[in-house]
This record gives sequence, structure tokens and C-alpha cells, in this order.
Amino acid sequence: MEYLTQLVSSINGVLWGVYCLIPLLVGAGIYFTFKLNFVQLRRFGRAVKYTFRGISFSGEKAGKDGMSSFQSLATAIAAQVGTGNLAGAATAIAMGGPGAIFWMWIAAFFGMATIFVEAVLAQIYKSTDDTGAVIGGPAYYISKGLGSKALAGFFAVAIIIALGFIGNMVQANSIADAFSNTLGVPPLVVGSCVAAFVAIVFLGGVRRIASTTEKLVPLMALLYLAGGFYVLLTHLDMILPAFKMIFVGAFDPAAATGGVIGAGIKEAMRYGVARGLFSNEAGMGSTPHAHAIAKVKHPAQQGFVAIMGVFVDTFIVLNMTAFVIFVTGAIGTDPNAVPTGIALTQKAFMLGLGEHGSMFVAVCLLFFAFSTIISWCFFAEQNVKYLLGSKAVRYYRIIVIHFVVLGSVLKVNLVWELADLFNGLMVLPNLIALVALCKMVSLALKEYDEQIYFKQK
Repeated sequence: MEYLTQLVSSINGVLWGVYCLIPLLVGAGIYFTFKLNFVQLRRFGRAVKYTFRGISFSGEKAGKDGMSSFQSLATAIAAQVGTGNLAGAATAIAMGGPGAIFWMWIAAFFGMATIFVEAVLAQIYKSTDDTGAVIGGPAYYISKGLGSKALAGFFAVAIIIALGFIGNMVQANSIADAFSNTLGVPPLVVGSCVAAFVAIVFLGGVRRIASTTEKLVPLMALLYLAGGFYVLLTHLDMILPAFKMIFVGAFDPAAATGGVIGAGIKEAMRYGVARGLFSNEAGMGSTPHAHAIAKVKHPAQQGFVAIMGVFVDTFIVLNMTAFVIFVTGAIGTDPNAVPTGIALTQKAFMLGLGEHGSMFVAVCLLFFAFSTIISWCFFAEQNVKYLLGSKAVRYYRIIVIHFVVLGSVLKVNLVWELADLFNGLMVLPNLIALVALCKMVSLALKEYDEQIYFKQK
């Protein structure tokens, strides 16, 4: 087992290293940015308009014909805003120094163009399943757009394993750990409760998923941001030094913390970009499943809404974690005592909120991870339908619920490494399709501008 763990870890070191997925994902984002003439900047106002115009805690009921644009965004954000926003940002800072946040911003900026391409293609190539329900995602634009069923099948298998099974085990374990450490609740009890609530939502189909995410996502974001803003308001004098740490750390990591974190520029860039991409999921092929079934007049409209998903994930929620860590001085001055992951985030909020900080993080983690489980279950389900048809979904759902319980009590490093591996394998066929089909997105954007945008000005 230990040998297999080391083997998978070595593969991940290459796959998620500075010579494979990181340059591929960032490079694709740069390509799409220039190809689409900086769509994330030119149409950011339109993205805000479409997003906030559709906000509702009780919108129209989703069904076979899909869900509203905001419900699709909420389902996508539920996946994007997960444990990575709490633990991922902290890990990037602990391993790459404050400058890692700068590189997260860079990755997110270009990722906004990537996710626009994903959402538009998902809309263009969406289809219906054998029950007549709207369905879509990378497997569909790979098979219909590229004409490669083999590549589409590879993606479908990878995402079912990465998100539906292994990924949800990781999320469940994060929840169980948080409540076990904070309240002493046995992990099995926590896992069973989480699995029960997941079953209630998940077994209700697309209607209940849409209804849950449109309520849960705004509430959990507001809760986390409220706690973070309180900490920032009580440490206003440290906000400018925090910005300085980020910009100095991006190019001279040792100077930013006085050598507390012994990282170089390479580490700052690597961990910042990797954790940023892992958090906002741009280019990974997960969120297009939600955007595909949005009911919009033109594919580009959902592309604009998708841009806001990355913006909210990185520039709002993830930034809050980073700045709370910086302004509270949670990194400390002892290089041998720098916590990482969720421990660093908990330490920061305990310094900012007092004894209630640890519980605050545990509750936020519960919401973030729970919403991610719901969305990931749904994304993987679309690929079960693609491979095996709707009749196989009932068996998939039963297996997923058991994996959630198992993940809460089973903490094996191999599971974590396999999650990273299959996440990486998802990216490759998806990126091939995005680059190959980018011309379709350019044409869709041009059509939108001519038919809608310029007529409304």
C-alpha cells in the first residue's frame, strides 16, 4: 500500500507539476483570453448583470427542460467553493508563501476565459437523455464536437471516479475531521448524518438539487464572508501590509515573511497556480455539467454567468481566507511551527474571532463540503447516464451514498493521491476539446454581440 501511494504521488508530482497540467491549463487560459479578445474584461459588466438579475432563493422549479441560469451557477459554485477555499488557500500560503495568492489571481483571471469556453460549448452541444431530460457536459461536446467517443468515454470514467466516488470521500472526511476535532463527535456519526442529508437532496433529482443550491450557496457564502469581514474590520491596520506581503512574496518569497516560509518563486508560482486551479475548477470539465442545462436564450449568456463562478470562488471567497490568515499573523514567526491546510485557517479565525473561531470554520466547512458533494454527485451522474443510460443511475446513487460514509472514517493517503490523479486525468481530454472547438465559441460570441449585445446598447 505504501509503495502504491508513493507511486501515485510521484505521478501526481509530474502531472500537477510545472511541466504538465499547470502550464497546459494556464496556457489554455491565455490562449482563450487572446482568442476571445479578453472576454472576461470586455463582458464582465454583462456577467454581473446576468448573474445578479437572476438571483433568487426560490426560483422556478427545475425539471426535464433544465434549470434557471442562476440555479446552474449556484450548482457550479457549490462545486467550486469547497474545502479548497478553506484548506487549499492555506496550503498554498504555507508551502509557497504569501506570493502564492498573487499567482492564484493570475490563474483565476485566465481561468475566467477558460470557463467561458466550457460553458458555451456545454450549451451548444447539450442533448437529452433516454428519458427526455436535458443533459450535457464535456463527454457530449467531446463526442459530438470532436467526434471521439473513445476520448469522451475516457473523460466520463475519470470524472465518475474522481468526483462521484473518491472526491466525495475526501469531502466527507474533511467534514468528519472538523467536527471530530472540534466537538469530539465520532467520524462515523458525522459521516452517516452527512450521507443521510446527501441522500435526501440527491435522490430528489435535478429539481431538489437546484432548489437546494440556490438557497445554500448564497447563505453559506454570506456566512463565511460576514465572519471574515469582522476579522478584517478589527485588523484594518494590517490590510495594506497584507497586500505588500502578497506582491513582495510573488517575486521574493523569503522577504515577505522574513524567511519563516522558505519558499522560492518557483514554489510560490507552483502552489498558487495549482491550488487556485484546483479550487475554481476552470478547465477541469466539472462545472460545464451545470451550465449545460441552464435555460438561456443564447449560449454566450451562460458563458458570462460562468465567469462569475470563478470570480466569486477566487477573488471573493478564497481571498477572504488568505487575508484573514495574513492580518491575524497566523503564519507566526517560527518556521518550524507553521500549520498547513485547514489547521492554518482555523488558527487564523481563532486569532480573529476568539474561542468561537474553530467552530466557525467547522460550520463553514460543513456547508462548503456538503454543497460540493451534492454538485459532484450530480456531475458524475451525468456521465453515468452517458455511459450506461438512466437505468444505471439508481445503482450509482446507492454506491455514492456508501462512499460518503466510508470517506468519513477512512483516512488513507492513497485515497487523497488518487483523487488528485483522476482529477488530472479529467483535464486532458477536456482541454483537447476546448482548444479544438474554440472556433465555435468565437462564432457564438460574435453572434451574441451582433444579435443581442449591440442592439441593447
